[in-house]
Parts: sequence; structure tokens; C-alpha cells
Amino acid sequence: MKSLVSLIILLGLILGISYTSDAQILDSPRDGVFDEINLPDKKPLPYYPVREADVVWRKRIWRIIDLRQKMNQPFYYPLKREKGMKNFMTVIMDALREGTITAYDQTDDQFLIPLTYQEIENTLNTVDTIPKLDPNNPDIILGYDYIPREFDPSTVQKLQIKEDWFFDKQRSVMDVRILGICPIRKLIDETSGKDLGESKMFWIYFPEARPVFAKSIVYNRLNTAMNRTYDELFMNRLFASYIVKEDNVYGRSISDYAQGMDALLEAQRIKNEISDFENELWDY
Repeated sequence: MKSLVSLIILLGLILGISYTSDAQILDSPRDGVFDEINLPDKKPLPYYPVREADVVWRKRIWRIIDLRQKMNQPFYYPLKREKGMKNFMTVIMDALREGTITAYDQTDDQFLIPLTYQEIENTLNTVDTIPKLDPNNPDIILGYDYIPREFDPSTVQKLQIKEDWFFDKQRSVMDVRILGICPIRKLIDETSGKDLGESKMFWIYFPEARPVFAKSIVYNRLNTAMNRTYDELFMNRLFASYIVKEDNVYGRSISDYAQGMDALLEAQRIKNEISDFENELWDY
């Protein structure tokens, strides 16, 4: 009888501790002045429908967003996850892991070859091989230690954007639609620290990723009560960029025929060509 009573008391203590622990989690202080309840249900604003017959002019552009520029820092930070906030590359990797967006091979920006998350992970995650030396004779290798190195989102310092500019005669406006985004990471030799250049990772189809971006908060340095989302940054063109290619009969990028200052002037020429087309429509 005494053992039964002791067992009941012990179970009661365990349940009481468990309840107290859960209560502490559920009743934790609110980190802010209000509960952010609208974000989980937030959806991207739908595109305005466009008919083929209404598009009287179109130009395809590829541009680079350098995340090191001050205006683009909201894409790069925070480097580590914070409550309700992640950097742009972490948002993409989490969505790929969950299967909510699809990645496509980096060699083709036409979204023809889908990639699995396992394929991407095998490419990005590396293993460091460290030899184990004989303490009595350093020239003798006893074996090797294999240390996995996970992908670091901070190595992604640029984004390539593929977009279409077009004039819609039905609305009488020049409009732009982003089609794809390709993260570009910087490659560094871990042992020597040597810069190995840059590498394209994969393409994602922007319209498919918009629902994910619409639920990802971006820090607003002017007013944190009005934090934006990544979808709003793209749709409102709140980023700095430069053009690296326009569609042409040769399929060439600007770097294939111009370097240095000539490349910058060529990119500016393409940019001016788009704005000049719109301005000339309204000349009287």
C-alpha cells in the first residue's frame, strides 16, 4: 500500500513539474507591444493581368544586386536568425528544404532542369579532411578526421535578377516583371584564404517564391512598426542594381564585349534606352 501511495505521489510531482514547465513557456513575456498576427496570413498582391495583344514593346534584362551596398543590406542581414526575421538566403534555403519553392539548374535560366534539395545540399556542404599525425614522428599519418562544413548563407554576396520590361498599351504604363533570381556566392579557400571567384548556385522562379517572400519580414531602419517583406522590396524596386546583360541576337553579356568603364557606360545606355522609350511615347 505504501509503495502505491509513493508511486502516486511521484507521478503527481512529475505531472506538476511538466505543467509548470509548459505554463512558463506559454506564459512567457511578449517581446514587443503587440502580437504580430497578420504575417502568417499575408499574401502577395496579385499581378495585373496582361494580354499578349496589349504588349507593344518588350525587353529582357539581367541585372546584379550587390548585397554589400548599403541600400541592399536588408537582404544580407541578420547574419544569424532572429525572432521573426531571417536574411534572404536563409529564407530561400528553408523554403527549398520544406519544398515550398523549386530550384533549377544554374546553367540555364529558363527553369527547365529542377533540382532536389539533396542535390543542392551535396553541392554546398563540404567536408574538411584533417590528417592525424604521429606525435613521435610528424611525417607519419595515422589517419584522417572528417569534419563536415555546412553552407554559410553569408557567402552569398550577390543576386542575379532576370526580368522583363514591357509597355502595356491597355493601361498606358511601362511595367516590369521579375522572372527569376539566382544567388551568387563567393568562393574562398579555407586553408589559404585565397579568393577563388564567384559561383552561381541555382535559379528560382520568382512568381512561385512570392508567397514565401510575402511572409518574410525585412528590417526597416526608419520605422520598425512598418517592417516590409522581401516581396515588397522586389515589387517596389527597393534595391540598387546594375545591368549585366540585355537580350540580343548574339546572346552575349556586357562583359563579353566591354570592360571597366566601357561596361558601366554600356549598362547605363541600356537603362536609358528603357526610360527614353517611355518618355518618347508622351512627346507632343
